Amino acid sequence: MKDAGRKPAETAAMSEKSTQAAGPALYLVATPIGNLEDITLRALRVLKEVDVVACEDTRQTQKLLNRYGIATRTTSYHEHNEMTRAAELVKEMQEGASVALVTDAGMPGISDPGYRLISLAIRHHVPVVPIPGASAFLAALVASGLPTDSFRFSGFLPAKRGERRVALEAIRTSPRTQVFYEAPHRIIEALSDVCEVLGNARHVVIAREVTKLHEEFLRGRAGEVLETLKARYGVKGEITVLIGRAEAEDARVGTDAFVRPSVRRRVEQIMTEEKVDEKSALKKVAKERGVSKSEAYRELQRSK
Repeated sequence: MKDAGRKPAETAAMSEKSTQAAGPALYLVATPIGNLEDITLRALRVLKEVDVVACEDTRQTQKLLNRYGIATRTTSYHEHNEMTRAAELVKEMQEGASVALVTDAGMPGISDPGYRLISLAIRHHVPVVPIPGASAFLAALVASGLPTDSFRFSGFLPAKRGERRVALEAIRTSPRTQVFYEAPHRIIEALSDVCEVLGNARHVVIAREVTKLHEEFLRGRAGEVLETLKARYGVKGEITVLIGRAEAEDARVGTDAFVRPSVRRRVEQIMTEEKVDEKSALKKVAKERGVSKSEAYRELQRSK
């Protein structure tokens, strides 16, 4: 057991700290990602004891508070007002208030608002206390069946196709499981890019509506999972995309001479082999990589 080496006094101190009243501080409270039962006793106590709950959406949080009979005052804190509201909340905490920060679901600061308030609180020496709980990407990861000994969570995949393909190219030979969030209306094109860049045989898992009524895990090769999704009449719900690590052949290709060259190098190759100017070569490279000419041009300029 992890706590076996702790002395009784240390264990008692930890227990006392976990149940003491919520004093002036910023509490980062994880909330359910679907099932309202997925909240800790400590989180409920803190939400009851703090002076104010800062919410990404007060209407969404109010459903949770009503469920557990919590009457604490709420205020909005979201991406559109965080610059001004962060300063206001830090001032309140400096004057002795306790604030709980919550998002619509999961842990504050993970692909959700929170970073600005957290960093500002730390700069002003306000205690920041994490209250752990539900997390969509961790729940999806442990149930995926993919290796969990080494993984990387990268938030949402880029919305633009060219940028998304660049992001996927960067993990083509990765030795670890990759985890992303994705919007339901983009999942088909995102998985199509996975097939084109990483190959139809790459292991993937699509975790949809985790902890909710229609929870689903689609596990298999990228090409197979893509066909399954294409056969449906639209895809709905919150989605986590998990991509298996590169297999031996993928890793070998990543270290030999067949790895895809940079935009600059490819442009130079085409200019030499086909006797064309840079503009024509760049147009061909953009088409090869499925990106716009302007994106290819920017990449070319960065490499010069």
